Amino acid sequence: MNEVTEMTESTDTLCVDDLFPHNWILHHPMYLRMQSLDVEDGAQVHAAFLVYMDLTEVRHWKDVSSLKCPELQVVLLEGREKEGAPMQSILPLPVHQYLNHKSVRTVLGRGFPVLLCVVASDSTLVYQRMTDGFVTPDPPAGQIQDHGRRQHRKRHQQH
Repeated sequence: MNEVTEMTESTDTLCVDDLFPHNWILHHPMYLRMQSLDVEDGAQVHAAFLVYMDLTEVRHWKDVSSLKCPELQVVLLEGREKEGAPMQSILPLPVHQYLNHKSVRTVLGRGFPVLLCVVASDSTLVYQRMTDGFVTPDPPAGQIQDHGRRQHRKRHQQH
């Protein structure tokens, strides 16, 4: 009976903060690595870490790593969507950070397909695939039917 009491007492004194401190991100090895890249914008480093966590823990990407893009002073991520897939570059940006044509060209010039990931202040992530030039969209899936909602009108020709 004593053993049960001791276990209960030790469990009761265990605090959630001991298991998951509020600043756990600051101690994560990848966050520390990103900080060591000396990128000036702390918000962009934080955004890169959130994207890293989404890619590795939620989407299960492989070989995800971080590197500094000196021309843009940002942390870029590289990874594979699945084992054996081609490497992709991911550009994480906080929603307040501007992106110009030169920035896009710099990232596209690395030779990998690029995903832009915009990170909102509430940690919402929005991914957008970027390409060098226009890409024809895939046709809609399934059968398309006209339900009579369109009105067909003749054009009036002026003589």
